[in-house]
Amino acid sequence: MLSPAPERAHTVRTRARGTAAAVREKVGAAWRWFRAFRHTRPFWGGLWLVAGGWTVLKFSLSSVQLIVSTGFGGVAGYLTGGGMILCGLIPIAAPRQRYTFGLIGAVLAVVSLVVSNLGGFLAGMALGVLGASMTVGWGPKRPARRARHVAEEG
Repeated sequence: MLSPAPERAHTVRTRARGTAAAVREKVGAAWRWFRAFRHTRPFWGGLWLVAGGWTVLKFSLSSVQLIVSTGFGGVAGYLTGGGMILCGLIPIAAPRQRYTFGLIGAVLAVVSLVVSNLGGFLAGMALGVLGASMTVGWGPKRPARRARHVAEEG
């Protein structure tokens, strides 16, 4: 008489294959959703603008005593970096606002050159201007027009 161990091993392997397939399907569905999300928004422009704001914010970090003692000059780096991050995130959430927040982000990126360690040593400013211009220049895809000669032949 055969022991039930080989049967159990077979069912465990079958369940594992089924679980792996389910996980792959879920990952595939999540990836398809993310691609659709990314293509309907100024995703890359917003991402570059957020990266520029984070860079400006990172190079503006200093102790609280120094910020309080310097006044607005100490807080300006935080305001510009935080504003750039917000200007990058809002168009991703609300694509119709891309012009307004793209232009504000570009202005904040250029202002960061003066108020925050050369705009995060020029890297934050450059990323911010790049991201802002990509955000403003983004447009939803239009449906492709059919060729005229195809309609005329039919």
